[in-house]
Amino acid sequence: MRAFRLFGGAAKEPAVAIGDPRYDGWETVGAFEDQSTAVAWRDQLRALGIDAGCVADHPLDRYGRGDIYLVVTADQWSRANEILENLD
Repeated sequence: MRAFRLFGGAAKEPAVAIGDPRYDGWETVGAFEDQSTAVAWRDQLRALGIDAGCVADHPLDRYGRGDIYLVVTADQWSRANEILENLD
């Protein structure tokens, strides 16, 4: 337990999960080409109480670009879409 506290606790979640099976079954609500934009939209949804994540099938390039999907749990898809349409 002492070593756990010394090194800052649990491992930090990656900004974009690559091929992470924990997101299997989640629904896509947006697609982005750069990490910073995708993460900003994810954070907006999380601030509003939506379980959201950013996922990609392949590693991003060194500039944080690639095919990035904003995903939410299936039961929150409708609410997330409504929020995103009103934030545009």
